[in-house]
Amino acid sequence: MANEENKDFNAMLQDCKDMPKIQIITDEKSIEKYGGSRMYFAPPMDYDRVMKQVPYGKVITVGKIREYFAKKSGADFTEPITAGIFVSIAAWASVQRTGDETPYWRTLKADGELNPKYPGGVEAQKEKLEAEGHTILKKGRTNIRYFVKNYEESLYGLSLDGETG
Repeated sequence: MANEENKDFNAMLQDCKDMPKIQIITDEKSIEKYGGSRMYFAPPMDYDRVMKQVPYGKVITVGKIREYFAKKSGADFTEPITAGIFVSIAAWASVQRTGDETPYWRTLKADGELNPKYPGGVEAQKEKLEAEGHTILKKGRTNIRYFVKNYEESLYGLSLDGETG
């Protein structure tokens, strides 16, 4: 995102447009890639709500949140592009508020990768995760990326029956 300091991310977080909704897709490649034709769109506030559940020392991936929303809504999958955008909106909205913090730094990209689109970039996320006991690995020579070591061991589980862990 660009010009973050000029945007009202909390207003964006509240703007649910026409979501939640399920859209039927017909593109065969997408159906094959995602395992079905029922695509769910979760509103931005739902991402924020789930991200707030992740406790100290635990992490979650955007993919796990998407899986949770798909199961909860009866869809085959949750739309991936808006998911990434809405997770970033939740992060930026959190830093714009004076209270009611969302621990966005605990939400990782695929394979435990840190998110450069969060406030302060990967350095800020790295610092917060290390403060919670996670080890961060640097990978690559030219396209450097950062990952939480053994993130699977610290994954927070979302459950449809209300139990988490």
